[in-house]
Amino acid sequence: MLRPRAWQALLRLLLIVLDLAALNLATQVAYALGAESLSGAGFRMPADPLTPLRLSVLGSVIALIVFASNGLYEMKRGASRLDEAVKVLTAVSLTMVLVIFVNALIGEFGGEEMPWTREILFQGWLLAVVACLTGRFLHRGLILILRRFDIDTRRVLIVGAREPGRLVWNTIRRRPELGYRVQGFLSDTVPIGEVIDGLPVLGRTDHIRRVIRATHADEVIIALSGRSSQDLIDVIALAEDESVAIKIYPDTFQLITNNGISIGDLRDLPLVSVKNAALDNPWNRMLKRALDLVVASGVLLFAAPVMLLIALAIRLESRGPIFFLQERVGLDGQPFWMIKFRTMRPDAEQFGTWTVQNDPRVTRVGRFLRRTSLDELPQLINVLIGEMSIVGPRPEQARWVEHFRQQIPRYMRRHKEKAGLTGWAQVNGLRGDTSIEERTRYDLYYVENWSLLFDIKIILRTIINFITGRQENAY
Repeated sequence: MLRPRAWQALLRLLLIVLDLAALNLATQVAYALGAESLSGAGFRMPADPLTPLRLSVLGSVIALIVFASNGLYEMKRGASRLDEAVKVLTAVSLTMVLVIFVNALIGEFGGEEMPWTREILFQGWLLAVVACLTGRFLHRGLILILRRFDIDTRRVLIVGAREPGRLVWNTIRRRPELGYRVQGFLSDTVPIGEVIDGLPVLGRTDHIRRVIRATHADEVIIALSGRSSQDLIDVIALAEDESVAIKIYPDTFQLITNNGISIGDLRDLPLVSVKNAALDNPWNRMLKRALDLVVASGVLLFAAPVMLLIALAIRLESRGPIFFLQERVGLDGQPFWMIKFRTMRPDAEQFGTWTVQNDPRVTRVGRFLRRTSLDELPQLINVLIGEMSIVGPRPEQARWVEHFRQQIPRYMRRHKEKAGLTGWAQVNGLRGDTSIEERTRYDLYYVENWSLLFDIKIILRTIINFITGRQENAY
């Protein structure tokens, strides 16, 4: 079964395909109608058969940018159909204006333009609006069908079982098509196990991490009343450790500042969303994934001869496998098998799990590989298949993740992004046997302030450190 994020990505991709198909089909039909009705008035299509194709490609790119900028691919649950229709109308109109402008520029630079008439423009605009809305109506229908089979649903916990929490629950219960599966309440005033409006109380607010894990919750809605701002902040901090979306019912909105929040809604019920990681934005994820693919492919291509020499050196020095595979924890706390060149004796894990300076288990070739970070080159394979990123927090073993999450506040928030070969903590010397608390602070700064430029900056610093040999704490 695909993970929730994978379903979201597939449904978003399908929506993009439907929009682009609708726009291009509308254009083709408008031209066919226009050419037939105006053929006697000297209307002629371009002589070059590639001219319509070029403008179609440019128009599709423009449409994708305009539609995304208008928030038409955010996939919000409970979004108003009327609001969506207005956005589609605006986006189609702006796309048409920009395509006309680009078409004119093509003519100015000596290219062959596509001919326009007022009839074609009006018919194309009208058909595009109708086709896009029809495609989106069908898309909504498909989502409703999928949610009946428990696909694209979200498991929700409600913190607070008094009036605000009950209001949230009853609002969600009236809208089953939204795909929310509420698991229960958390309350400090109602006994555990008691059923309120058909929903059980699963634990106290300070049990939230355990309950999130037990119910595999995706989202937490906090609807507390009569609690201090510090209580609210404490609940948010506990929930953040579990990589879930967090929303707050506005009854408690006056308890917190405007920093790090955004307004969302559940159709009839306005909610406040606690700031998510920068890469929760699908377009940011697409940009980062594109950078990962370009960098990983390029480095693998040029480093292939070096990797062959390393493999030969490992084989000549000691018996055992060339590669070292170990289960690590990545995005959303999910495990994956990380690939590295083997740098230790084959029986190394029998004598410890944490590497320290001058570790006697490290081989001579391995010491060189670790000092230069060349042992991590095979992780580019993890990047290509989507398990890791070029830049991100370093992945740890599950046993250490469980230990650190108990000791360090907000530690699990670093798992809101894919693990990386390099990262903000690593380029600042925080690797190996260094402070986990300090490393986590750098990782959280990166997670909450990600940008494509930030990734490029970290990659460049990594290259400079490699060339100059400044691989701090690499052992």
